[in-house]
Amino acid sequence: MSCPLCAEDGGALVWRGERLRVIRAQEAGFPAFYRVVWNAHVAEFSDLAAADRVHCMEAVALVEQALRQHLSPTKVNIAALGNMVPHLHWHVIARFGWDSHFPSPVWAAAQRPSPAAQEAGVRTLLPALEAQLQSRLAQLPTR
Repeated sequence: MSCPLCAEDGGALVWRGERLRVIRAQEAGFPAFYRVVWNAHVAEFSDLAAADRVHCMEAVALVEQALRQHLSPTKVNIAALGNMVPHLHWHVIARFGWDSHFPSPVWAAAQRPSPAAQEAGVRTLLPALEAQLQSRLAQLPTR
């Protein structure tokens, strides 16, 4: 079986390191939907060595911190499901009280139409967020 996260980045590449990468997912209605993707094919978090688990979660925390600092979301959702793509990746999603699904999960049914103006406003903040994120991720210890 081919793995889409082994074959391609899985979204707009924000940063790639030796062990993981951060991408911005192209999820309609959620302009600040990021994934931290482990580069090597592993299915479960516990498949990683202890040092790799720490490295991975440091990256997840950096993404969350950048979302909070630049976007001031109502909440940040973090999830590692892997049911559809069994390749280790963490979803890190800025959520807003105005988003089409809030307070339900992004995978639930929409509760209201997507607010185009608010989403566009968030998109304008992403270049600065991603520039800072690239700098901070590059400072993660390499091994």
